[in-house]
Amino acid sequence: MSLKIPSPDANIGLRALQAMRREGHILAAMQVFHAELGDIFRVTLPGFRPVFMAGPEACRFVLVSARGDLRWRAEGDPVVRLLRHGLLVEDGETHDSLRRQINPALHKKMLEGYIDSMWRCTQQVSDAWPASRPVDMLVEMRRIALLILMENLYRVDFTPELQRLWRAILRTIEYISPGLWMIWGGIPRIGYGRALRQMDAYLYRIIHMRRSAVGTANDLLGLLITAPEMSDDLIRDQLLTILIAGHDTSTALLSWTLYLLGKHPEAMERARAEIDTVLGTRPLELSQISQLTYLGQVLNEALRLYPPIHLGSRIAATDLEFHGYHIPAGTRVVYSIYLTHRHPDYWPEPDCFNPERFAPDFRPAPYTFLPFGGGPRNCIGAAFAQVEVKVVLAQILQNFDLKLVGQSVHPHMGATLEPRPGVLMLARRRRGN
Repeated sequence: MSLKIPSPDANIGLRALQAMRREGHILAAMQVFHAELGDIFRVTLPGFRPVFMAGPEACRFVLVSARGDLRWRAEGDPVVRLLRHGLLVEDGETHDSLRRQINPALHKKMLEGYIDSMWRCTQQVSDAWPASRPVDMLVEMRRIALLILMENLYRVDFTPELQRLWRAILRTIEYISPGLWMIWGGIPRIGYGRALRQMDAYLYRIIHMRRSAVGTANDLLGLLITAPEMSDDLIRDQLLTILIAGHDTSTALLSWTLYLLGKHPEAMERARAEIDTVLGTRPLELSQISQLTYLGQVLNEALRLYPPIHLGSRIAATDLEFHGYHIPAGTRVVYSIYLTHRHPDYWPEPDCFNPERFAPDFRPAPYTFLPFGGGPRNCIGAAFAQVEVKVVLAQILQNFDLKLVGQSVHPHMGATLEPRPGVLMLARRRRGN
């Protein structure tokens, strides 16, 4: 006989509600459910009965052992309507074929050619920061991430479009963010049409421009255009997928890292001292990335505390069993990277910022640290992102003294996990830089 998946009773629900009000975000309630009910539990709402899972065994189950029986694609979800046949919402051989087409542009061997551009894009944005008033690093990191992605993967200078398409990009992200559509699948997504049309018009325009141009095809857009089986519609789907997923995850990681450094000035000083020692006043080179050891520890701790992709959602394609619990076909299965990264069985003082836990000889237990997912469908842009964030932070810390302006920041569950309402910092240029 199968075990019944536990659900919160009224007392647990009250404690979860109190935690959510105290902390200001729904993830606090999820932490209460996890602490009270264990690594698998069900949240029941009218028309919405997902199974939540956390911990290494659950993550391995979703990402590896039951991978073939869990679908990424859920036809009613806004992310499928938006990305259509993009890499992230395809299953099986269709996904694998798309991944083979995209992978060369994001391969480690391409990274050295991207670093100069990453450095320049960061400098372009940061040169406009005023010394007399704070800037919102959530906004500024998004600007940097967009310029970097578009220049390196699509060979497009996005500067002229940054302001014009800014609102459209934010609305596109909102379109796929969690909302009432998760509970009532038929609820219409009203007010997004103009933004989505703007994004499509821009993407089709750069596709058509590239088709008429002669040049190398080692960037992502070029590789897709030279693939004979790729229609303009299918290329659009991949471009929008990488544009949204690629820049939004980097935006979240960079802004959370700057927030944590601002909250912990001693970590900021240690990271800056390392950058000064390794770089002096010179731009970063690929060979120096591995020398920024402490900065890497800070980034890993930011990823642990606030993973940009903090959960994964699948649909059970068949009846499943996990540790004696029955999961019927058609059930939405959600595995929580956020809860796994704060699991007290694997992370001492899990809610504390402690970069030292990621010492060079430390190896997390398998499937306890999943900032880029795991298994065969781990994040295709992981190598790109890991270099990008080090380049951006090295450039900023080399050139600016940063001070966090007092405000209450909480995690917001959008397409990624963002610091809201933002990360206000005074950025004063360092003397001699």
